[in-house]
Amino acid sequence: MKGDLFSSEYMVQPATTVGMSVQNAKSIRYMINGEMLARQGAMIAYRGNLQFERKGQGVGGMLKRAVTGEGLALMAVRGQGEAWFAQEAQNCFIVDIDPGDVFTVNGRNVLCFDASLSYEIKTVKGAGMTGGGLFNSVFTGQGKLGLVCEGNPLVIPVSPQYPVYVDTDAIVGWTANLQTSLHRSQSMGSMLRGGSGEAVQLVLQGEGYVVVRPSEATPQKPQQH
Repeated sequence: MKGDLFSSEYMVQPATTVGMSVQNAKSIRYMINGEMLARQGAMIAYRGNLQFERKGQGVGGMLKRAVTGEGLALMAVRGQGEAWFAQEAQNCFIVDIDPGDVFTVNGRNVLCFDASLSYEIKTVKGAGMTGGGLFNSVFTGQGKLGLVCEGNPLVIPVSPQYPVYVDTDAIVGWTANLQTSLHRSQSMGSMLRGGSGEAVQLVLQGEGYVVVRPSEATPQKPQQH
């Protein structure tokens, strides 16, 4: 068989190390020897002796899902082999989390992660009941976290002198030591006249980084179980 499709650009090469790596811009490869976690429905291919098991979200996770209609629905992948993960051809990135790091990320952007990482679902302080940033997943520990983003994300430094204002539908995540609150950029009169469509932003203050997607969130498709 010949042709561009079978060139080295697209051909999967043998894995050299256990763990997570970027296969290409749209997928993450994971060489598994034990256990890892991924969002339900994100596996696109695998080989080897692997088992996939739906992982419960707990009471807090079910509450989040009931309120927002979206959840960090996970599955555990166990055994020996390799698997590939992707989400609607979104761009894939890997974040290395070290002891002492805290990374807050929107559940819709989580693709897969090492079982050595701990996570919990928390409400965003100051966000009230507005926007897509009401609940987020907070990751700590040591390991790799695979993320997806529609397009190439913007990583914006935040400093005490320069807080960053982000559309609540566009935020992907942020690092530790940043404080959040809501900012209303329109007057009530402007909103009554139709407004600009940019009425409320999430304000991040302190020292760190905020990750933003280059588009507002699109409606979530129902999860298939």
